[in-house]
Amino acid sequence: MSTIAVLGMPNTGKSTLFNRLTGHHAQIGNWPGLTVDLMQADLQLAGRTLQLVDLPGIYDLRGHSDDEAVVRRFLERTPVDLVLVVLNASQLDRQLRLALQVQQLGLPAVLALNMADEAARFGVHINAPLLGEALAQPVLTLSAKYRQGLDALQHTLLTQLEAGHGREAAVPEQLEERLAAADAALDGAMAQLVERCVTLPGRWRDSRSRRLDAVLLHPVLGLPLFFLAMALMFQVIYAVGVPAQEGLAALLDQFGQLVLKPLLAPLPTLVQGFLLEGLYQGLGTVMAFLPVIALFFLAMGVVEDSGYLSRAAYLMDAFMERLGLDGRSFVLSLMGFGCNVPAILGTRVMRDRGLRLLSMLVIPFSLCSARLNVFLFMSAVFFPPRLGGLVIFGLYLISFAAALLTALLFRGRFPNNEPLVLELPPYRLPTAGQMASRAWSEVKHFWLWSRRFIVLGVVAVWLLNNLPVGVDPASNASLAGRLGSFTQPVLAPIGINPKLAVALLFGFIAKEIVLGGLAVIYGQGDPGALGLAIAADVSWPQALSFMLFTLLYTPCLSTVAVIRSESKRLSFTLLSVGWSLLLAWLVCLVFFQAVTRLS
Repeated sequence: MSTIAVLGMPNTGKSTLFNRLTGHHAQIGNWPGLTVDLMQADLQLAGRTLQLVDLPGIYDLRGHSDDEAVVRRFLERTPVDLVLVVLNASQLDRQLRLALQVQQLGLPAVLALNMADEAARFGVHINAPLLGEALAQPVLTLSAKYRQGLDALQHTLLTQLEAGHGREAAVPEQLEERLAAADAALDGAMAQLVERCVTLPGRWRDSRSRRLDAVLLHPVLGLPLFFLAMALMFQVIYAVGVPAQEGLAALLDQFGQLVLKPLLAPLPTLVQGFLLEGLYQGLGTVMAFLPVIALFFLAMGVVEDSGYLSRAAYLMDAFMERLGLDGRSFVLSLMGFGCNVPAILGTRVMRDRGLRLLSMLVIPFSLCSARLNVFLFMSAVFFPPRLGGLVIFGLYLISFAAALLTALLFRGRFPNNEPLVLELPPYRLPTAGQMASRAWSEVKHFWLWSRRFIVLGVVAVWLLNNLPVGVDPASNASLAGRLGSFTQPVLAPIGINPKLAVALLFGFIAKEIVLGGLAVIYGQGDPGALGLAIAADVSWPQALSFMLFTLLYTPCLSTVAVIRSESKRLSFTLLSVGWSLLLAWLVCLVFFQAVTRLS
């Protein structure tokens, strides 16, 4: 099977083109000698099966970022039959460097100038045949977003492969040395190519972006407008997503009660409970959140592809830099208020590994919607309505403070060695199909990565709650009850009694389970009766300590799974979990002991 490596700069629409060509059937592949996963997919052309590999977006084959090192290692160790170089047609005066470097390595290549529609709108004209002659490789203009030029590209790929039939797939020898030898002449070669083959407008025609930036990047109005836009986005996600989540959860519950339960009736009671209350309900809890995650990625796709996300990062960059982060970290932490999982997945836009790890350490402190449900319930039980809102607002402030403290403490361990280079793209109007496709891909990725951990976690907690055989579930005689008592030397000083400790165990899987766990523990299904039962058993300092711990300790098993998959390091995952637990315990200890002694 012939292999085509897809290479390009960031923000050139490379991934969009990859998805257009392969029909979104990409899968993660492992490559010898690489420490990251690459997307790969099959492409059928004229009855021939080709393999496309989507390499990380880079600016320079001689660059020092992790992504650039990955691309170099890939080209050195993986024989490729063809390289598809993807550049932004409207920015050729800055992007031809990558095409020239591929030419210097002697790799067979096809140059795709994407976003040709945008280039024409801005008054950029390209003589593609002349450019192809100068580079000694086919050059095509296209627009992957609007599916323009894709047939011609596929035909050219096939033609080039057939022309090289019988030729052994290429691996450039002495890659570093060859690139270094020609580096000094690159700028001059770029300038000559642009002068011969590209006509740039005397005055940039993108007046729409200039007018919008005058408002959205205003020194005074810029940040308030951004926060207003984010607040509206969350409101829409919650307004649409929560009913969809509740509807899907109800549907799954009905399926379990009306279909699965009768089917499993012949099995022993313990096995029924394991399959229904453990495995099925655990997976159902995760599945019920998929609509919210899909909506979140739809909204994020609009914000990012419209060009506004780059501008939000620009607005917050100066302050975040003092914490070892940058503007993108702030934006993703903000997105974590919806759900930590997609926010952590969003750190893929960061090229510096230290910055990415520090951001992944900070994001879990964002008060997600699942934790908010717990806080709304507890506030209503223990505080009058006039104080309930202040309690919730205070928890948001504490989540910000925890994130800032974490960044300050760990910025030396995860240094950001690369200054943020922000290239503000023109404002674009995303297409519905593009956004839906992106949301589907992200949801699929989330589900495939998290389900194994969810299954393991649910099975473990169910067993704790129902063993030994014959005891009442979640009773003091169960393993969970014994574990709750066992934790008292550590948790009693912060006001967490054995019942609350068991609820926190449920919460480690997902915060959505905390309220359900409390209902089982206190034997009250009705929210009002449950509130009265908890209020009779727990004081308000204990309740507030419980809320603080829920806010600061590990968000959920899905977040842990995503941190593990994205960081590729078990030690970093353990650090994230351990630090959040330690910080939660210390904050609760100071709070509970101080309030107890003062009262």
